[in-house]
Amino acid sequence: MDAHPPKSFQSFPVMQYTTYQFRIKDSTSGKHLTRMGYSCNFVWNYCNEVNQERWKKFRKTFTNFELNKLTAGCSKDLGIAARTIEAVCQEYADKCKQHKMIRLKWRSRKRSLGWVPFKGNTVKVKDDTITYYGHTFRFWLSRPIEGVVRFGSFTQNSKGHWFVNLTMEVADSGRIKTGKECGIDLGLKTIATLSDGVEFSRENLTKKYEKKLAMAQRARKKKRVTAIHAKIRNKRRDWNHKASTRLVQEYDRIIVGDVSSSKLIKTRQAKSVSDAGWHGLKQMLAYKANRLGVEVRVVKESWSTVTCSSCSKRTGPRGLGHLAVREWVCSSCGSTHSRDVNAAKNILLFSLSGMTGQLREASTI
Repeated sequence: MDAHPPKSFQSFPVMQYTTYQFRIKDSTSGKHLTRMGYSCNFVWNYCNEVNQERWKKFRKTFTNFELNKLTAGCSKDLGIAARTIEAVCQEYADKCKQHKMIRLKWRSRKRSLGWVPFKGNTVKVKDDTITYYGHTFRFWLSRPIEGVVRFGSFTQNSKGHWFVNLTMEVADSGRIKTGKECGIDLGLKTIATLSDGVEFSRENLTKKYEKKLAMAQRARKKKRVTAIHAKIRNKRRDWNHKASTRLVQEYDRIIVGDVSSSKLIKTRQAKSVSDAGWHGLKQMLAYKANRLGVEVRVVKESWSTVTCSSCSKRTGPRGLGHLAVREWVCSSCGSTHSRDVNAAKNILLFSLSGMTGQLREASTI
């Protein structure tokens, strides 16, 4: 027997991508990054201008390769890496193709947040510092970094703070299967109710800060308004991260109802729907499950509330007038149900009957 197995039978580690975000220490770094952001805006607007001119003359648009040729050699004058200019051109070409547009929105200093993309070979990360184009920026290292940097970007938020986003190539952690599955019923008071009775809920952040927000808006304190909105957004995002991480760690198969926040946001429940953050939770579930090898699916949840999960008879409370009924007894089999848990159980059962659909990208959920 050979001491070494053939290459075709050797096991190689499965590589996956994960993204880390860290806040830059803005004391002096913010000025350099802001200047670089203006240069990226200039490249974007240049692509926008030449694309329009070519369409007017020849009824054709520029490809990513052609834009790279037009912008070659201007790295030193703009103060950004050549790979960054290529990344801006690629993003512009991809957006034009995706939206089938000849001209995109112009990027300006006042209305556009800072953005500086880069490739992995243009930066050097060491401990809590990152070096890009001769500038070294320090950031708050909130968790250890693993893997190899493939690409990333510097981004600015509405408060003017800068962040570094690093997309790393890491080896598969080899998650241990738990053999558990669950259905999830998304709601307003209880954000997520699982088919096994577990509930994920939090306080309504919009209601908690609405008085402070109203006072700041009446006083026309724009910076204070921006700070409150950022606080609400960060708290909601933090909760979604913790909930989605717990779900993908505990369950091998997760079934989610296809409740649409884009439709319900047009109703009287718009404020509560926005605060629930279903879109963000689904998005996080999608990419975390993909990384860990967890199956996540979306099913049609029609009739899940009124259908008895024991006998499949539609004997539950119906209509807007019975929304306050949280527990009910099936008139057919006599089973007692919690409204949300019963809906979650039905969502899980619907996935077994073929009423499933692959979890789409978060932008379409």
